[in-house]
Amino acid sequence: MNNKNSKKSEELVEMLSDAERREQGFRILMQQYGQKLYWHIRRIIVGHDDAEDVLQETFIKIYDNIGSLKGKEKLATWIYTIATNEALAVLRRQKRFYQSLDDAMGEILTSKLKAENPIDGNKAEVLFQEALLQLPTQQRIAFNLRYYDELSYDDIAKITGKNVGTLKTNYHFAAEKVKKYIKEHTE
Repeated sequence: MNNKNSKKSEELVEMLSDAERREQGFRILMQQYGQKLYWHIRRIIVGHDDAEDVLQETFIKIYDNIGSLKGKEKLATWIYTIATNEALAVLRRQKRFYQSLDDAMGEILTSKLKAENPIDGNKAEVLFQEALLQLPTQQRIAFNLRYYDELSYDDIAKITGKNVGTLKTNYHFAAEKVKKYIKEHTE
């Protein structure tokens, strides 16, 4: 998130805050962030339909709450926070069917991954995704935001509410677990 994006973000926030330009600003926001948010959400909850639903709820919350965006807060960080919280809310709702979210969700999400990916898909990518789905939820989110979205630990801390040291530890353990999983499943 460089200065060039920050200026665009500031202009976008101005548009969203102006009643006359709000609709136009929201369309631009959806164009700029729609695909990124979809994949961020999908990496958390895996299923396409669930990701589409969460994305829609995310955009509704953004639209309804743009006035609560604090002046110094980055637009992208605020948006990712909403998307992450919405995705986690879906996982929590699904939890009522399982005893332990982290213990059961890896298997459930891996089943969804296999169901939504054809057998002839890139085996290395599917194996990598399976490895990620074995991680505890918070480690997976930290890993995804750092690896895929290339966010700084400071931005991830704002999104997740965790401290930077915890996030660095989560990322390190996640990377080690992914390596181990891939090694065990390719031998």
